[in-house]
Amino acid sequence: MKKQSILIITLALSMVLYSFVQPEQSTDWEVPESAKKVKNPTDVLDKENLAIGKSLYSKYCQSCHGKEGFGDGSKASELKGDLGDFSSEEFQEQTDGALFYKITTGREDMPSFEKKIVDPEDRWLIVNYVRQLSE
Repeated sequence: MKKQSILIITLALSMVLYSFVQPEQSTDWEVPESAKKVKNPTDVLDKENLAIGKSLYSKYCQSCHGKEGFGDGSKASELKGDLGDFSSEEFQEQTDGALFYKITTGREDMPSFEKKIVDPEDRWLIVNYVRQLSE
């Protein structure tokens, strides 16, 4: 009986401690080299494309990443990861292919948009729009 009590107490303490431990999110987002090299097939400077990209960004991205891409959207406080600053040099140094990959696949708090934004061209237009956020 004494062994069972110790086992139960040990399990209970383990469960309590586990509930306070949050898995640490990785800050590095590994993008395959092949994805980094994918070229953007859309016209980056086309005003209509930018307008569509802005509209899609407003609908799918703004609530987390904020209107200007600073990571300060209305849902940002509910998320655990770093939402980034799209105007930063570090962000803008990424290739279009890397950004497209991240939008498409998602990870942790960032959902995959492959099924929400079915047309790949629309995801490319979002890439074009976030490029303009640094200006």
